[in-house]
Amino acid sequence: MAVQDHDAPPPPAPLKPSTSERLRPVLISAISTGVVVAAVVLLVRSSEQWPAVQRQFFNWQVMKDSFPKVRSGFWLNMRIWVIAEIVILAVSLAFAVMRSLTGPIFAPLRFFSVLFIDIFRGVPGLLLVLLLGFGLPALQLPGFPKSALFWGTVALVISYSAYTAEVYRAGMTSVHDGQRAAAKALGLNQFQTLRYAVIPQAIRNVMPALLNGAVSLQKDVALLSVIGIRDAVREAQIIKDRTFNYSSFMVAAILFLIASIPLARFTDWYSARDAERRLQQTR
Repeated sequence: MAVQDHDAPPPPAPLKPSTSERLRPVLISAISTGVVVAAVVLLVRSSEQWPAVQRQFFNWQVMKDSFPKVRSGFWLNMRIWVIAEIVILAVSLAFAVMRSLTGPIFAPLRFFSVLFIDIFRGVPGLLLVLLLGFGLPALQLPGFPKSALFWGTVALVISYSAYTAEVYRAGMTSVHDGQRAAAKALGLNQFQTLRYAVIPQAIRNVMPALLNGAVSLQKDVALLSVIGIRDAVREAQIIKDRTFNYSSFMVAAILFLIASIPLARFTDWYSARDAERRLQQTR
C-alpha cells in the first residue's frame, strides 16, 4: 500500500506571464490593424475620383452647417428608441408567456400568440412601417391617433416584439424541467411558476440576445424617415436635396455610430461575463 508523504512540497504555482509577454499580442494586433487601415486609406486616396467623392460625402463645411439640424433629428431617434424598447420588452414577454402556457383552456391564447409571431416575423419591418405609417392615419378612424410618428413607432414595436417573443421563449425552454417540478412540488400554480421560477432565469439566460436586439432597434428607428418623420436621416435628406451634397448623411452616420458602438461593446462585455459565470457554475 502506498504511503502518503505529508512532507512533500506543494505543486508549484503557475508562472504569471511577464509584462512583455502580455503586451506582445496587443502590440502585434495594433501594428497589423494600423497597416491594414493605412493600406486602405492609401488605396482610396490614390483614386482619381477621390477629390470629387470627398467634396460630395466629406465636405467639412456642409457637415458643420448640417450638424444642428441632424442632431435635433437624432434626439428624436433616441427618444423613439427608448420608448419603443421598453414597450417591446413588455409586449414580447406577454406573448412569450401566452405561448408557453399549457392546458386546453389556454389554447386560444397560444393560437393568438403563434399567429402574431408568425405573421409579423414574416413581414419586413420597412413594409410594416409603410403600411401602418401611411395606411392607418389615412383611415381617419375616430378615437385613434392620426400621427404617422405614432403608427410608425407601433410598427417597430410590433415587428420587434414578434422576434423578441421568440428570444424569451428560447430562454424559458432553456430552464431545466426540474425547476418547474420543484415549483409544482411547492404548490405553485402555472402563473406563479412562471413568475418566480422560470421567467427570472430565462431573462438572465437571454440577456445578451436582448441587448443585441436593442442595438439593432437603435439603427432601425431610422426606418421612420420613409414616412416623413423628421429624424436624423430625414433631416440629412432634406439638407442633401437643398445642397446637392451627401455630407449631411455622414453626420447622421457618425451620430448613430457614437450611440451604437458603446452599447455593442457593453453587450460583448456582458456576454463574456455571463459566459464566465456559467463556467464557474459548472465547476
